[in-house]
Amino acid sequence: MENFSLILAIVVVTALAFDFTNGFHDTANAMATTISTGALKPKVAVAMSAVLNLVGAFLSVEVANTISKGLVDETGIRPEVIFAALVGAILWNLLTWLVGLPSSSSHALMGGLIGATIASAGMGAVHGDVLVTKVLIPAIAAPLVAGIAALLATRLTYTLGKKADGDASKKGYRAGQIASAGLVSLAHGTNDAQKTMGIITLALVAGGTLAPDSDPPMWVILSAGLAIALGTYLGGWRIIRTMGKGLTDLQPQQGFAAQTSAATVILASSHLGFSLSTTHSVSGSVMGAGLGRKGGVVRWSTATRMFVAWGLTLPAAALVGALAEYVTGFGAWGTALVAVFLIGSSAAIWKLSRREVVDHTNVNETEEPPGVVTTAMAAVTPPPAGTTAEELSATIPAPASEPTPSPSQAAV
Repeated sequence: MENFSLILAIVVVTALAFDFTNGFHDTANAMATTISTGALKPKVAVAMSAVLNLVGAFLSVEVANTISKGLVDETGIRPEVIFAALVGAILWNLLTWLVGLPSSSSHALMGGLIGATIASAGMGAVHGDVLVTKVLIPAIAAPLVAGIAALLATRLTYTLGKKADGDASKKGYRAGQIASAGLVSLAHGTNDAQKTMGIITLALVAGGTLAPDSDPPMWVILSAGLAIALGTYLGGWRIIRTMGKGLTDLQPQQGFAAQTSAATVILASSHLGFSLSTTHSVSGSVMGAGLGRKGGVVRWSTATRMFVAWGLTLPAAALVGALAEYVTGFGAWGTALVAVFLIGSSAAIWKLSRREVVDHTNVNETEEPPGVVTTAMAAVTPPPAGTTAEELSATIPAPASEPTPSPSQAAV
C-alpha cells in the first residue's frame, strides 16, 4: 500500500508539472498578439493572463470529464500508465518550446495517454469514437473555423474603420484587444487547466481513491488552476515571439479580430466538452487575421514548421508514453528509471535553451526576415486606407539601395 501511495503521489506531482509546462507553453495563445502590437507590456500581459487562467479553471469540468471518463477505459488503467503518459506529454512540450513552435499541449497529453494505455491494456482500452469526435475532428476544424472567422472579422474591421480617426481608432482597438486577450486567457483556463484535472482524477480512480465516474475534487481543481497560472506568469517567451512576430505582422485591428475569433471557438468547445487545442485555434486565427488585411501576409516557412509539429504531436507523445509504460512495467526500479530520465531530459533541454535566451526584453524581435514571396506580395498590394508611414514601413520592405560608385567608376 505504501508503494501504491508513493506512485500515486508521483503521478499527481508529475501531472502538476505538466500543467506548469502547459501554462508557459500556451501563454502565447492569449498574449502574443497583445504584446506584439504594443497593447500591453510583456510582464503586465502575462500577469493578467495568469490570473484569468486561474479563474477559468473553476468555471467548468466538462473537458476534465472527457479526459477522465471518455477517452480511455478507466477500469484498465494503473497509476503507472498515467505517469508514463505524462512523461511523453512533458517532453514534447519542452522540445517544442525549445525550438519556439506553438504545438498543442492538449494533443501531447492525449497522445501520451493513448500510447501508454495501448502499451498497458491494448487497443480496446481506447475509445475510438471519443478520440475521433472530440479530439481529431476538432483538431482539424478549430484552426479552419477560427482562421476564416478572423479573416472575415479583420476585413470587416478595416471596412468599418475607413472613415474613423486613426489615433482614436488605434486606442479603441488596443482596448478591445486587451479585453479579447483576457477572454482568451479565461477560455484557456476553462479548457487546458481541466485536462490536468481530468488526468489527476483518472489517476485517483485508477488508484481506488475515487469512485468511477467521479468529478474532479476541489483540491484537484485548485491545484491545477494554480499550476497553469504560475506557468503562464513565467511566460513562454520563445513561443510568444513566434506567434506574435514569426507568423505575420499584426496591427491592433488584426489582433483584436484574431483573439475574439479564437476565444469564441475555445469557449464554445469547452461548453460542448471538446478537448480542443487552444494553440490550433489561436494560430489559425492569427494567420486568418494576417491574410485579412490588405498588404498583410503570412510567413509560410514558419507556418509549415508549425503544421509539421502539429502532425507529429500525437504520435510522438504516444510513442514516448508507450516506451515509458513498457519500462515502468518492470516494477519500482523501472518507474524510478523513467523518473530520472524525465528529470535529466528536462534539465538538458533547459540548459540548451540558455544558449539563446528569449525573454520579455527581446520577445518582439522578428524571428526571421520575410521571404521572397512575402516581400513580393507586400510590395504589390495596396495598403488599407489610413495606414501610417510607420505601419507601411513595417509591412513593405525598403528597396535595396544602389551602391555608391567609387571615384574611379564615376570618372569612367
